[in-house]
Amino acid sequence: MTAIVQKATGHERVLYALLAGTGMRIGEILGLEVKHLSGDCKTIVVEQSSWQGHIQTPKTKNAYRQIDINSELAEMVKKFVGTRQNGLLFTNSVGRALAQTNLLQYSLHPSLKELGVEKSGFHAMRRFRITWLRKQRAPEDFIKFWLGHAEQSVTDGYSKLNQDTGFRRQVAEQVGLGFKLPGCEAELMRPTVPSISHEVVEAVTM
Repeated sequence: MTAIVQKATGHERVLYALLAGTGMRIGEILGLEVKHLSGDCKTIVVEQSSWQGHIQTPKTKNAYRQIDINSELAEMVKKFVGTRQNGLLFTNSVGRALAQTNLLQYSLHPSLKELGVEKSGFHAMRRFRITWLRKQRAPEDFIKFWLGHAEQSVTDGYSKLNQDTGFRRQVAEQVGLGFKLPGCEAELMRPTVPSISHEVVEAVTM
């Protein structure tokens, strides 16, 4: 993961770091808006996702959740957001949500090939995060909550550990990422700025 994130530039560097550092699904990442981030960027609210460029709501109640991240990753995200107050976190040149297939074909797969790593999809980063959290012995309640997994027993339903925001953040800080983040120089992770507004594109195509 360190090599994959290091090799990436622009929004892809931040995107891959978030995928591996949160365990979010790729559609959830692509559906993220600036409003879903806390002021310090240490908490992410998941309430929508992007599928083939269209924003949709989660299919299960467990997918609606908050994800806590450590200060190092939060700082990267904060610098990436910059002065933006709204809109999708990751967009293409016309302001639309990025396409998963394009990211795979033109970014992730070529990077993996150059690094000599077996071809895989974005879900591998989700598995990476789950494995790291368990190696660090994070509370199972938090793992299920952060990853959006369903409760598996009556005891799970009784536990209120997930409501302890302070403890959640403390654990997120302690477990860390499991990979090294590269420098957060602004020029190496500059977000894509739409060259033409979304409204103009729609008006031209109507």
